Amino acid sequence: MRVLVIGAGVIGVTSAWYLAKAGHEVTVIDRQETPGTGTSFANGGQISVGQAEPWANPAAPYKIVKWLGREDAPLMFRLRCDPKQWSWALKFLRECLPSRTQNNTLTCLRLADYSRNKLKELRAETGITYDDLQKGILTLHSDEREFEMACNRVDIFKKNGVDIQIKSKSQVLEIEPALKKSHVDIVGATFAPDDESGDAHIFTNKMKVLAEKNGVTFGMGVEALNFRTNQSKVNYLEANVAGRCENFSADAYVVALGSHSPDILSKIGVKIPVYPVKGYSVTIPLENTELAPTVCITDENAKIAISRLGSRLRAAGTAELAGYDLSIRDERCEAIISRVKKLFPEVGGFSKARKWSGLRPAVPSNIPIIGKTKYENLYVNTGQGTLGWTLACGSGIGLANVISEKPQDINFPFLN
Repeated sequence: MRVLVIGAGVIGVTSAWYLAKAGHEVTVIDRQETPGTGTSFANGGQISVGQAEPWANPAAPYKIVKWLGREDAPLMFRLRCDPKQWSWALKFLRECLPSRTQNNTLTCLRLADYSRNKLKELRAETGITYDDLQKGILTLHSDEREFEMACNRVDIFKKNGVDIQIKSKSQVLEIEPALKKSHVDIVGATFAPDDESGDAHIFTNKMKVLAEKNGVTFGMGVEALNFRTNQSKVNYLEANVAGRCENFSADAYVVALGSHSPDILSKIGVKIPVYPVKGYSVTIPLENTELAPTVCITDENAKIAISRLGSRLRAAGTAELAGYDLSIRDERCEAIISRVKKLFPEVGGFSKARKWSGLRPAVPSNIPIIGKTKYENLYVNTGQGTLGWTLACGSGIGLANVISEKPQDINFPFLN
């Protein structure tokens, strides 16, 4: 089957890889000149099964109200005259109900664990490297009450086969000695020893090379414009190629455009609850590598992920609902840098930090949208939110199975 994948981020490229492995003739197009230059470019770098709990949880509404007016707030609603934003926000509040949070957590947890295992298999099969480390993720707590709540959630993960361990402050310092210099009062942590870190941008570009060797064709600098359909299927895609309109035809079409997926889908009556949530990151060129962490860190109270990527330190965080605005607010990045300085004051390189923002394709429930639409040959793979890197391989395999009409080996609500 000829499959056209629209989008060359980490989700689109991994989807193409697994579709080619399933025997399909795959073409990938993207408006950018190189893969992974959108949300995949400078994300937090975590493969974090232990972070599968969704943003929408019973504590979220209280925290959002508490953070109102704070420019350094981890989660910020910049209210706009945008019906889509308000609709998304109302659905988000509904997902904060305890029963829905538990179901969403378990659903995401299954896909995240499955995806991490498939990434390990991929690494073993191909030998791909991407500044990756397999040293686990430490989730630090500096608030006694929130640490206690986190400890209470550990059993949910353990009952579902995910190893999460509770660690005292002294144990935290044994796992990551670089925290001995920290000015943050750490009360304890949870530790996910099987979680990983790595550079999603490097991974995506190396996967492109591997996919091309496996027969996948890439058309970069091609902007998808409109689908032309009949009542039941897509006939072809109109695209802008160097200023001229060209048509692309295939047997099946996959939309993997992240937070831009609703733009092209809504034109043909396919509505999905995806809204862009802006996140920021800073990439710090380390001056004192021996004083920098090698274990991946999540600072739970500041909502910041910190990953060692070779000679760089990547720190990412904040969630800002502000439409498709990609402008970088300096105060948001400076808040991240300030927190990293408190945790690792002697690593150096802070004045040379590279600031970045990207749009995460978020759904209110945190459960990504993967599978078939109302058109028999149109598929979607988006909505992974902050877990796009974590869920990439599992999402790609699941989509390939849907298109190939093969049984799934994971309990997940793929759209058929």
